[in-house]
Amino acid sequence: MDASLARITIDPAVCHGKPCVRGLRYPVEMLLGLLSSGMTFDQILADYEDLERADLLAVLAYAARLAQTRRLQSVPA
Repeated sequence: MDASLARITIDPAVCHGKPCVRGLRYPVEMLLGLLSSGMTFDQILADYEDLERADLLAVLAYAARLAQTRRLQSVPA
């Protein structure tokens, strides 16, 4: 497992169990949305002072892991 993925936590008591950064209330999906909107790491870090650069890298690593797919063979009907 990628060591940076340890920064991503899932706790039913935090953000309804959505994956978050270090148990803080920063869901992975929200940070990915900011990055995909064009915000830079520096802009996000300036707006969210609790976050670290390594947290944003962990968010990207988590998304990359989720995007990995396995080819499934279809079963004839």
